Amino acid sequence: MVIFLKFIKNNIIAIICSILIFYVALNINQITNQISQLLDKNPKIILPSSNSYKKEDDFLYVQNTNDFIPLSYNDILNIYYTITNSGIKEFTFYCPNEYTSCLEDVQSISNDPEILTNINNFVHPYNGFSNIQTVISESGEVNINISYLYSEEEINQINQVVDQIYNTVITEEMNDYDKIKALHDYIINHSKYDVERNNNNNSPYLSYKAYGPLIEGYATCNGYTDAMAIFLEKMNIKNYKIATELMQEDVSGHVWNAVFVNGKWFHLDLTWDDPVSDNGKDYLQHKYFLISSEDLTKADQGDVIIKEHIFNQSVYPEMKNSNI
Repeated sequence: MVIFLKFIKNNIIAIICSILIFYVALNINQITNQISQLLDKNPKIILPSSNSYKKEDDFLYVQNTNDFIPLSYNDILNIYYTITNSGIKEFTFYCPNEYTSCLEDVQSISNDPEILTNINNFVHPYNGFSNIQTVISESGEVNINISYLYSEEEINQINQVVDQIYNTVITEEMNDYDKIKALHDYIINHSKYDVERNNNNNSPYLSYKAYGPLIEGYATCNGYTDAMAIFLEKMNIKNYKIATELMQEDVSGHVWNAVFVNGKWFHLDLTWDDPVSDNGKDYLQHKYFLISSEDLTKADQGDVIIKEHIFNQSVYPEMKNSNI
């Protein structure tokens, strides 16, 4: 026994080396892959599983991507869209060496609230974020963390109400135009514009999202637009939210729906079809119901020129020629 222990003591290093060599031999492929990824500045990135609200739609401004090694500014926009559109909370990608301005472009996009809002407008409302944070390292690693606007509890409550409304007002005989009109009218007839939140940003209602108009009966433009978008998604009608160009002077922000129906893009603005009256009476209009960009401009003419419907045509190019 003593002789065996002396043998072990004298040959401990050799024994350990033999064990390591045996382990490496068994796991050589896995170890090689891990080492190569550590040494590689551009490891292969795989997107985690998306949730059920991911859109398969691509748009002229942003498209879904499976390539998370960006080589251009537009590639970064597509990565941000794909991540947000997928409903995941955390994601990491890497800037390659050959894209020398990559980190600078990521910084530019991540620090621009208007660009982030524009990207957010193309996803399902349930995958829209309330906050998105980007952490950039000098090594080229980009970490994105997303906080979503809707909680699971809110989504479940809204979906129950959406199903009830849809089954009440929609019939099989209706075409897409009639379905959208019926839902447009229902939302307006069962909600009021939340003047208090608009004027003071202080309201007891969640009027800035679909929960407001569909459950509480109060909405701002965001709430109207989200509510309509949820129904459009339920009907598999291509759509996105479109926002005011904020570079104008003396113009407050506004958002409404862009809808692709019967082979063309149209504007749909429930907020402006539910005007606030001085006498407190409820009104239902169709002035901004599925109209072209040309008709939208005409509708905004009058004693006071409305600028809230002027939009960035480079972000929403589908709407530039929506009258064609």
